[in-house]
Amino acid sequence: MTGEDIKAMMVAIADAMDENRDALCALDGEIGDADHGIAMASGFGAVRRAVTSMAGGSPAEVLNAAARAFLSEVGASSGPLYATAFMRAAAAVKGKDFLTDEDVPVIVAAMAEGIKHRGKASPGDKTMLDAWLPAAEAAARAHGSSAAVVLAEAAKAAEEGAEATADMEAKLGRASRLGSRSVGHKDPGATSAAILLRAMTSAASAS
Repeated sequence: MTGEDIKAMMVAIADAMDENRDALCALDGEIGDADHGIAMASGFGAVRRAVTSMAGGSPAEVLNAAARAFLSEVGASSGPLYATAFMRAAAAVKGKDFLTDEDVPVIVAAMAEGIKHRGKASPGDKTMLDAWLPAAEAAARAHGSSAAVVLAEAAKAAEEGAEATADMEAKLGRASRLGSRSVGHKDPGATSAAILLRAMTSAASAS
C-alpha cells in the first residue's frame, strides 16, 4: 500500500462516518450527550480534506496529516485518542515508501496501543478500547494474510467487541454517571471503531 492507498482508506472512513452519523448520535444519546456521530463525521471530514489536498506523501506522512486534522477539528475525547492512534501508526511505519501485508497488523496494534495509552482505559470499561484490543489481537492472528483479510478479521473482532459492550457497565466518561443503567446499551465509541475498521477493510479490498 502506498500513501495514496492510505488516503483512500481515510476517505472511506470519512464516507462511512457520514453515513452512520445519525445512528451514532442516537446510540450516544442513550448513555451520553448524543454528539458522537457529529464528532466522528466532522473529524474525519477534516481528515478527508487534509489528505486529499496533499501532493504525494508516504504512508507515515498521510497518517500524521490525518492525526493533525482530526485533533484540530475534534475537541472531545475522541480527538486526542484518534490523533494519538494515527501518530503511533505513523511512527510504526516511518521511512517506508509503501507498506506490505505484514505492516497491516503492526498498524492496527499501534493504533490500539495509542488509544489505550492516551485514554487510560482498561478492557471491560465500556470504551472504544473494547473494540480496538480485540481488533489488534485478531489482526495479529491473521499475520501473513493479505491486508484485506487482516483488516476483515480485525473489523469482525471489533464488531463483536462493540456488541459485547452492551453487557458492560461504563467506568469512564459521561456514561459512567449512569452506573448500572448504562448496561444494555452499546458503547458508541466502540461502535464507531468497528465502522472505521470495516471501512478500512473495504478500501483495502478495492485497492
